[in-house]
Amino acid sequence: MTDKTFKAGDTVKWDHSQGTTTGKVVRKLTRPTTTKSHKVAASRDNPEYLVESGKTGARAAHKPSELKKA
Repeated sequence: MTDKTFKAGDTVKWDHSQGTTTGKVVRKLTRPTTTKSHKVAASRDNPEYLVESGKTGARAAHKPSELKKA
């Protein structure tokens, strides 16, 4: 389990192919789910976070290691 934890409403940033994006954590995912036809293999021991881009409003799941507090 990772020591990087976030809560809903936290402002975070992450890198992607076009640079860095800032957004907010929507919720912590602790079980397998699907987001925009993408399978998210989250679990209690391996959580992911649903984040919403502040620029586009798009939502995506990210591993805690990909996120940094902004």
